[in-house]
Amino acid sequence: MPVEIRIPTPLRRFTGEKAHIDVSADVLEGALTALFSQHPGLKAQLVDEKGGIRSFVNIYVNGDDIRFLEGASTPLAEGDKIAIVPAIAGGSGALSREEIARYSRHLLLPEVAVAGQQKLKNGRVLLVGAGGLGSPAALYLAAAGVGTIGLVDFDVVDESNLQRQILHDTTTIGQPKLVSARRRLEALNPHVKVELFEERLTSENVLSIFDGFDVVLDGTDNFATRYLTNDACFFLKKPNVYGSIFRFEGQASVFWPEKGPCYRCLYPSPPPPGLVPSCAEGGVLGVLPGVVGALQATEALKILLGTGRPLTGRLLLYDALELSFSELKLRRDPACPLCGENRTITGLVDYAEFCGLGRGDEPPAGAEITPGELDTWVKRGDPVELIDVREPHEAAICAIDGARLIPLASLPERVHEIDGGRTIVVHCKSGARSARAVALLKQAGLTRTYNLRGGILAWAREVDPSLPVY
Repeated sequence: MPVEIRIPTPLRRFTGEKAHIDVSADVLEGALTALFSQHPGLKAQLVDEKGGIRSFVNIYVNGDDIRFLEGASTPLAEGDKIAIVPAIAGGSGALSREEIARYSRHLLLPEVAVAGQQKLKNGRVLLVGAGGLGSPAALYLAAAGVGTIGLVDFDVVDESNLQRQILHDTTTIGQPKLVSARRRLEALNPHVKVELFEERLTSENVLSIFDGFDVVLDGTDNFATRYLTNDACFFLKKPNVYGSIFRFEGQASVFWPEKGPCYRCLYPSPPPPGLVPSCAEGGVLGVLPGVVGALQATEALKILLGTGRPLTGRLLLYDALELSFSELKLRRDPACPLCGENRTITGLVDYAEFCGLGRGDEPPAGAEITPGELDTWVKRGDPVELIDVREPHEAAICAIDGARLIPLASLPERVHEIDGGRTIVVHCKSGARSARAVALLKQAGLTRTYNLRGGILAWAREVDPSLPVY
């Protein structure tokens, strides 16, 4: 029956750099024989003169050391995963004296002990995002001794990040988040290897990035990347540890192919662009991602250890204001286009298009003006009606002189207050809510309406740097 053998990096030169080899066998010994038949150079690396597994090589079946199973006679089932773990100078294999001292509180737990800590050391976890959720998760995974931590991000550290993104600090403002994150993680635990992917995750690169990791932790902040992460994990059969946050509430679950539902079973399609505000638009309690990110790290550790009950098939809800947790049962949707009975998604798709981005949902080109253009209009005395569609608590932080505050939610009932004889310019924080307001006003017959590109943040950056930003 078909099984998969994972080849560690030091031995991939014997397999033509292949990381995974598929063979067919009923017991481990037969799988190794089939492996050596395909790649003869591996045999001398793994087997001694007497035909036994070399003392510095460990072999795991589905995360369990064969020394505690039936050795070479360990039976195999279809889909089993075999991991070859040789001792290497870079930090895999046996625990060093320093690591035993560092992880002593883990070693005292029967559910972890030495064998479990070695699993963590050989484990590879990829975090999509080095922001609010990725920060606490990465710190706890590094502290726990996960051997390789991958980070995908292409943003730089901004001062507004520091309220919650604890991987970074004041000294790293303006630096790439990955540079800041690696420095912090390596200072926390020099035994951990940090792999960086400073690029936007796309359908073209996601499979090659995800393939080298055991667990993927979803710390994304947009729907396109979240669906991309879900689908890539499904095709690669990787557990996807999901987390999301907004204002005072958080969610967590584990979407594990063939073990439970996927993200599309929970949310078959994304909301229309702009309907659900991001944390940048709606805010988030700084400690909230710490709670949810720590939960994600917990799930990743449980998966690597092969212990406990993961959140597969369950959605955990956290309400920080009520300080309450609740749990909902998730079921695989038979009609799910990805993992259902009649699948229609057989490969990665255009996720920007799937989420309604780049399909004409944005305002037409003539509906936007730049901060510089608006500044020119104001200075020369053009008749301009400036409408701020943010919330009152946002306007209390900063405001453009002369702007009238009409929050987006109340705009439909207050359209009559706007002077249709003047040119109307609408703004919000960064341009998303105001784009919706422009569409609404145009439908109401106010055709000379423009969206301030980039919102008040762009105005502060390009016209009035004295304004505080948030």
